[in-house]
Amino acid sequence: MAGLCGTLRAVMRFPFLQFVLGALVACLLVACAGERRPLEATNAKRVDYSGNWELNYAKSDNIQARLNTLVRDLQRQAEQRAQRGGNQGAVSIGGGSNSGASIIGLAQMADMITQTQLLEIAQTANTVKIKREGNFTLSCEFFGGDSPTVESPLGTEICGWDSHQLVYRLYLPEGLSIQHRFSMGPDGERLNVATTVVSDQVSSPFVLNRVYNRFVPGQSGFRCEQTLTRGKVCTTESR
Repeated sequence: MAGLCGTLRAVMRFPFLQFVLGALVACLLVACAGERRPLEATNAKRVDYSGNWELNYAKSDNIQARLNTLVRDLQRQAEQRAQRGGNQGAVSIGGGSNSGASIIGLAQMADMITQTQLLEIAQTANTVKIKREGNFTLSCEFFGGDSPTVESPLGTEICGWDSHQLVYRLYLPEGLSIQHRFSMGPDGERLNVATTVVSDQVSSPFVLNRVYNRFVPGQSGFRCEQTLTRGKVCTTESR
């Protein structure tokens, strides 16, 4: 397990390794959170996420803008520490906490695990399954009145309800965690997925919101792509 944790930390410190190990990391990250708030097994608000959903780029966060916000927040933290007599800067060239490589790595990991453009959600009273195009399925089963918690050599997997929101979490060793928080719009036609990535190498989490619209399979539409290194490219296609 120590070797695996070392590999995951290397991915955070050296962004180029993500392109080599990206598929492995994506398979390990089911969901998670930076704080261990308890989750419920009961859908008390009776929110139904069932249906087909497509990514709305216009309403979703821009990865570069979110990265810029994180850097500004870290810089403010550094200035506050300096005013209190501290001497640690927000961004350093080398390794360690809040290094440039760690910050970029955090943002790129968030981008990598939120690239899914189509979701298909099946929900019953006791189960929720979220099929994600180009990614693994998120599954949560509620039996016996408990919010499921799974312990493995990779870490702790948790899923459940936080009021009307559905939450998937994974806590990994050595300070790395991921959370996906699903929330429905008031009209039932829009779905927000807030992904939070936390690393002990960066003093603030990276949060990325992806917004999805309900759609009917078989209709034609636009497919877009936007990352830190590429611009936004959209094509028309049939699904």
